[in-house]
Amino acid sequence: MQEKKIEIIGINPAELFGVNNSNLKHIKSFFPKLKIVARDTILNVAGEEELIDEFERKFDLIIKHYHKYNAVTENNIDNLMLEDGARMISTDDGSETLVHGNQGVKIKARTLNQKKLVQSVQENDMVFAVGPAGTGKTYTAVALAVKALKAKEIKRIVLTRPAVEAGENLGFLPGDLKEKLDPYLMPLYDALRDMIPPEKLADMIEFGIIEIAPLAFMRGRTLDKAFVILDEAQNTTTMQMKMFLTRMGMTAKFVITGDMSQIDLPTRQRSGLSYALDVLKDVEGIGVVRLGQSDVIRHSLVKKIIEAFDKVEAAEKQAKFEKEEAEKAKKKD
Repeated sequence: MQEKKIEIIGINPAELFGVNNSNLKHIKSFFPKLKIVARDTILNVAGEEELIDEFERKFDLIIKHYHKYNAVTENNIDNLMLEDGARMISTDDGSETLVHGNQGVKIKARTLNQKKLVQSVQENDMVFAVGPAGTGKTYTAVALAVKALKAKEIKRIVLTRPAVEAGENLGFLPGDLKEKLDPYLMPLYDALRDMIPPEKLADMIEFGIIEIAPLAFMRGRTLDKAFVILDEAQNTTTMQMKMFLTRMGMTAKFVITGDMSQIDLPTRQRSGLSYALDVLKDVEGIGVVRLGQSDVIRHSLVKKIIEAFDKVEAAEKQAKFEKEEAEKAKKKD
């Protein structure tokens, strides 16, 4: 067994390791075979030499991340522990910033898969971004759209969603059609409000530079010189998805986002997103980026909630499969 002392220089250990050493405990969870003990600014690590070397390399990435961003979260640690985690620690010369939001906030891709989404949009005119809630699919896509608009690469942004009811009844909502539909489109408004001053945003919507509309309003149109985002695409039917994808003009960018675990369509009706991913998987010029739990950038509880639901759903799926197999075997007998 080898031992090594790692000194933490220029950082308050209490800030690095988190409240009640939560970050340190999370780091330890990736190295269960190592004994890791913190004493003030010294980290004592004991175990196999190869594991200690791996730990030191990963811990160095965490230190660099902290020096760069003055903070580190459990989600950051998850990403940095990946094989290509070092890619997160690149010199930001400003090129990583997608847009400068309100109050000068720099909006950029914050996880590896969000960076892959940015790269895929740069390389392809149509991109599918699929992943669970909180992974920044829509937010990153909207930031890319605003960036393209500011750079005058496009003339307008079109944001759309299917108005599928998740247990609610659209007809019973108060107000006219716009007032009924706005709640469904609110996540798109929220993202835009972070990136564009309210008065300017209102003018851009009024003059059609930014259009936010339900998917049904896309029928029969050709969307050209535009950055078009279809959000919540898992709730499209196969016909709606085909209709939307064929609206693409000669100089348009299309980003389709969705979460396959949140389908609100009637039972036995196939999701248009699932169908499109199968049909278009080998089509050149279409990018697909899959985001996961390591990309969740909401409250740390969101990741735990997703993990808990995934675990139960996997068990239920397995139980259903075993039941069906047992019934098949019984019929054969």
